[in-house]
Amino acid sequence: MIVFLNIVYIIVIVYFCCKFIRLLTKLKKDKIFPITNADLIGIRTYPQKVVGLPTISKQKIEIFLYVFILLFVIGMYIIDVVYKKFDASFYLLVLFPLYYSHNLLNLFAIINDGVLSGSRFVRWKKIKSFQFVPINLNHRYYGYSKEVNDGYEMIMQEKFSTIRCIVTTDEAKEKLTKILCDHGLEETGVKGDEQCQIIGRDQK
Repeated sequence: MIVFLNIVYIIVIVYFCCKFIRLLTKLKKDKIFPITNADLIGIRTYPQKVVGLPTISKQKIEIFLYVFILLFVIGMYIIDVVYKKFDASFYLLVLFPLYYSHNLLNLFAIINDGVLSGSRFVRWKKIKSFQFVPINLNHRYYGYSKEVNDGYEMIMQEKFSTIRCIVTTDEAKEKLTKILCDHGLEETGVKGDEQCQIIGRDQK
């Protein structure tokens, strides 16, 4: 049992390390969105504040925290291997911070080959559709600020999960709609004649 947990633990650590390296690589690439101050003001990953610039230098605090969590998890594993002090339940406890690590980065950006959201990078081919849900009295984000109350929650649907982003201006909404439609995504939740023109995804 312990051998199996060791293997799983190592696989999880390697996965998150590779995921982090890929994120840093994608952050260095040219961005399609946001590229102006108006774009930045128009989107949020948290209702309380706008997103940070999608660059390594502007996300350095969040990146440092992510690295700290990775080093902590790796360090705990090394201590366990050397001293044999921890049981199976400890593995789950140590891995718990990694599960929520995607929320560390206040980041949303679109690049040529996919979408950056938090610590995640998702390729276009994995995204099935998108929609804009108005933020009204019944929405979970209602009440944080006037900008959020008048905005939308953009939801991009993957096969087993979603990418979510708050859009606070009509300009940002129109820009995002065009970009996502140009990459072959279907907009749901709108009338047929208002849906964007779908282009061949195989060309992306």
